[in-house]
Amino acid sequence: MASLDDIKIHVRLKLGALWAATMSCYIYCDYFELYMPGKLQSMLDGRMDPLGPTTQGVLLGTSAMMALPSLMIALSLLLPATICRWANIALGLFFTAIMCLLVYQAG
Repeated sequence: MASLDDIKIHVRLKLGALWAATMSCYIYCDYFELYMPGKLQSMLDGRMDPLGPTTQGVLLGTSAMMALPSLMIALSLLLPATICRWANIALGLFFTAIMCLLVYQAG
C-alpha cells in the first residue's frame, strides 16, 4: 500500500495556485450569475449592475480588474521576493474589499 508523502511546496507556487483558484471562482460566479432572472435582459439593455451603464470606461475598468488576478498567477513566480510579498498583500486586500462591497450591494 502506497503512503502519501508530504512534500515541501514553495510559497510562490502556493500563491500562484491561490490566484488561479480565485480566477476560477470569478469565472464560475459570472457564469452562474447569467441564470439570475433579469440578468441577460439587463446586459442587453446596456447595463452592468451595480456599475450602471456599460461604457468604455466601465469595460476598461472591469477588464483591468479581472486581468490583475490573472497576471498575479505569473507574477507570484517572477517578481522579486519583496515586491511579490507586497503585491500579494495589497491586491489580496483590494480584491477582498471588492468582494465585500459586491456582497453588501447584492444583499
